[in-house]
Amino acid sequence: MAEKAILEQLDSTETIADSGDFSSAKGFDHNEIVNIIKSLHGFKFVDAQEIKKEKWVLTDEGKVYTASGSPEVQLFNAVPPEGISREELQKKIDPSIYKIGTLYASKNRWLDMGKQQVSRKVQDVTDQVKDLLLQIKDGKAINQEDINALKKRKLITLQTWNGYSLKKGPNFALERKKLVTDFTREHLQRGDWRNLELKEYNFSAKALPPDGGHLHPLLKVREQFRNIFIELGFEEMPTNNYVESSFWNFDALFQPQQHPARDSHDTFFLKDPSSTRTLPEDYVERVKQVHESGGYGSKGYEYDWKREEANKNVLRTHTTAVSARMLYKIAQKPFIPRRYFSIDRVFRNEAVDRTHLAEFHQIEGIVCDRGLTLGDLMGVLHDFFTRLGMSSLRFKPTYNPYTEPSMEIYSYHEGLEKWVEVGNSGMFRPEMLLPMGLPEDVTAIAWGLSLERPTMILYGIDNIRDLFGPKVDLSLIKRNPICRLGID
Repeated sequence: MAEKAILEQLDSTETIADSGDFSSAKGFDHNEIVNIIKSLHGFKFVDAQEIKKEKWVLTDEGKVYTASGSPEVQLFNAVPPEGISREELQKKIDPSIYKIGTLYASKNRWLDMGKQQVSRKVQDVTDQVKDLLLQIKDGKAINQEDINALKKRKLITLQTWNGYSLKKGPNFALERKKLVTDFTREHLQRGDWRNLELKEYNFSAKALPPDGGHLHPLLKVREQFRNIFIELGFEEMPTNNYVESSFWNFDALFQPQQHPARDSHDTFFLKDPSSTRTLPEDYVERVKQVHESGGYGSKGYEYDWKREEANKNVLRTHTTAVSARMLYKIAQKPFIPRRYFSIDRVFRNEAVDRTHLAEFHQIEGIVCDRGLTLGDLMGVLHDFFTRLGMSSLRFKPTYNPYTEPSMEIYSYHEGLEKWVEVGNSGMFRPEMLLPMGLPEDVTAIAWGLSLERPTMILYGIDNIRDLFGPKVDLSLIKRNPICRLGID
């Protein structure tokens, strides 16, 4: 009915100057009229221009005062001509009215607010505030000074009214035909297809995004690293043991039992099962020997090695424990040069902050062959990191219990304009390799780096908790494309 009234009005008068006046005259709800106008405008039946009107309306407090009067007048009327004590006056009137009324009655010099007694200074007063509020309620205009005073007291507020002016549009008609969206077999059978008006297709409209799975940024970068290792001829090591014995995690790597990394503040020790069941006994004996008294050109650490310490189960602190298992496995057969890599999760009991978590991913590569030197390690590192887009490398000597010599790896960061540490490397010590049973002329070079740090750089993330863990925003996973390592 409302739509028909709008179209008929336009047909007879050509325009509707104000949708508010039209809705009032026809008895329609203005919100209903506005919704119809928007629809007609969208189908070009009408040309609608928005109208905005601002007017002052009463707040809830202002509406109360139009009925009962302003607080200052209520307070004045509560004071008899002979005066009244403050205590009695406070009993006669609402506390909020008393507080506001006291302020404005004193300001208007209507009352003498003594410490004990309250008395009138004038005999009669006019409630100008109430009169002004009633004028606004009736839609009358008042001067700006009075508006500012009422606004300051939060008795009025500015209200914006939105409406439309209308004129005929290019598709104007007295009746809107229903457009057909689907052309069906029934239309052909009935023969009414000749009179159908089909709705235009919007070929620019975006379809709903496919509701499918999304790879986490860490998985995308991990796959890039994995492809680089495979291109270089590396095999992936099995990394499914999150729980390791201290023997494989520390002792097999020639890491002494009193090393700080084995303390509870760095390592998660398991309560159940608290210790491992089986270890290769002959190999354990050789590891014990090299720890206590050395061998292979080393004097060892000269301490009493304890089997119960080696048996303790831990959440692995590095994937080098996996490398130790693989090197031991190689040593049990006739030696063949091998290249291995691993990318998986490790655990350390660290304080969580924007750059550290208690669990993270470690990337590790090892090459085991006869006669490898430090130059071979540096060459492999240059080849590996160049494929990551890091061609400018520097090496700095460092200490690792299980590698000698050991080097920190630095790459020049163009964005930060400085050298940044990107990994650690070294040659596995004879005290680690020879007890496994590897030939004396066999050496192994290795290097490692984290997965989270390069991922954070590639995706512009400055807080590791936004990348990995329970607080990750799922939209991050959906909106980020695959990062190509080494490509800006």
